[in-house]
Amino acid sequence: MSFPWAKNYEPKQPLMKWLDEKLPLPRLVYNAIGAGYPVPRNLNYFWNFGVLAGAALVIQIVTGIVLAMHYAANAGVAFNSVEHIMRDVNAGWFIRYAHMNGASMFFIVVYLHISRGLYYGSYKAPREMVWLLGVVIFLLMMATAFMGYVLPWGQMSFWGAQVITGFFSAIPVVGEPIRVWLLGGFAPDNAALNRFFSLHYLLPFVIAGVIILHIWALHIPGSSNPTGIEVKDEQDTVPFHPYYTAKDGVGVGVFLLLFVALTFFSPNLLGHADNYIAANPLSTPAHIVPEWYFWPFYAILRAFTFNFLWIDAKLWGVIAMFAAIALLFFLPWLDSSPVKSSNYRPLNRIFFWVLVVDVLILGYCGKSPAEQPYVLLSQLGAIYYFAHFLIILPIVSRIERPLPMPNSITEAVLSKHADDTSAATA
Repeated sequence: MSFPWAKNYEPKQPLMKWLDEKLPLPRLVYNAIGAGYPVPRNLNYFWNFGVLAGAALVIQIVTGIVLAMHYAANAGVAFNSVEHIMRDVNAGWFIRYAHMNGASMFFIVVYLHISRGLYYGSYKAPREMVWLLGVVIFLLMMATAFMGYVLPWGQMSFWGAQVITGFFSAIPVVGEPIRVWLLGGFAPDNAALNRFFSLHYLLPFVIAGVIILHIWALHIPGSSNPTGIEVKDEQDTVPFHPYYTAKDGVGVGVFLLLFVALTFFSPNLLGHADNYIAANPLSTPAHIVPEWYFWPFYAILRAFTFNFLWIDAKLWGVIAMFAAIALLFFLPWLDSSPVKSSNYRPLNRIFFWVLVVDVLILGYCGKSPAEQPYVLLSQLGAIYYFAHFLIILPIVSRIERPLPMPNSITEAVLSKHADDTSAATA
């Protein structure tokens, strides 16, 4: 969004003037994350998670490049090459653990980022494209993470690849040929490992490219804010730098403290012990589970236990799992309420927290064995998940009576400040 009151970039030094004429990178940075980019003055710490996601991606790319220098994408030596990194390469254990736990931290940050978008209605017009590109990033992250989990070539890596690629065989007629084509054989082996390694190395750079589009799309309408009210005048904004660069700096500091604590003190907390056993096609683990960030979708996959109509239960599970993510693409049009923020939508706020609890229950079921009562809980959780987006959200957006809203962002800020002052005085 173009603000007439935004400070223009004016280089002072001759070198900077010359650079601004020939390659205006400083101007681009200044207008993107500097004083040339006015931002709503009331953003809270939930708006930090976009920057934190960028920091997590940088950590993953840097550590991933170093790991790729020592990793061997060959089924015969892949497991041993990871052990070599852990035991023989200088600081290899740290790079590997940083990459492992960096993936988990990346997903934690992104899940919180998505939750903030759901709560504050950041997917609504005029920011639909920002949301759609964000869902594309999420899908690319999931693909990248799955292929990365296969690379250590432990028991969970091998059998996880066997199960996930087995989804394609549920597609009638062409499913099995597609699976064989993807794997380069009838089971995960050298060809599959090479393909997964190549794609795992490539996709983070694709994610970085889509993030640039994501930020570009955000800068056109400008950032959303907790009130959901659009910027009206200069009083509603502050420059991104120094106000939000400082605030993001605090967020990055806290993020790095948590990340370092996890990496140094409990590096295997979020992993699976069976992945320290070399892959063995002749020994199936008692309980095959994906990484924790896939658990809710894995629970939805396993929720279908019987054939329905002419479609096999396995295919229903695959359709439901992908539909659970595809639904997010349609969210801007499923929610027709003119009010964005759940701060002013009491009914929507209740159902948002019910959805959060539902996803947590699905996650718990996803990590549990495929037996009762977890299967029944998965089925109930999957029913609510789809009902929330397809039934509850459209109905609530039409029947809900929002709370009175402030006339501007400034009015909301001053009102909150007056309330805080009154409470402190009392």
